[in-house]
Amino acid sequence: MANSLSGLTEDEAKEFHEQFKTTFSAFLGVAAVAHLLVWIWKPWF
Repeated sequence: MANSLSGLTEDEAKEFHEQFKTTFSAFLGVAAVAHLLVWIWKPWF
C-alpha cells in the first residue's frame, strides 16, 4: 500500500494521532486552568 503525503503508514499515522490527541487534551486542560486562575484573579467581564 502506498504511503500518505506525510510518509507514514496507516498504522504509524494512527499511533501518531492517538499521541497527538493525548498531548492536545493535556494542553487544553492546562490552558483552561490557566484562564480560570487568571479570571479568578482579575475578572475581565
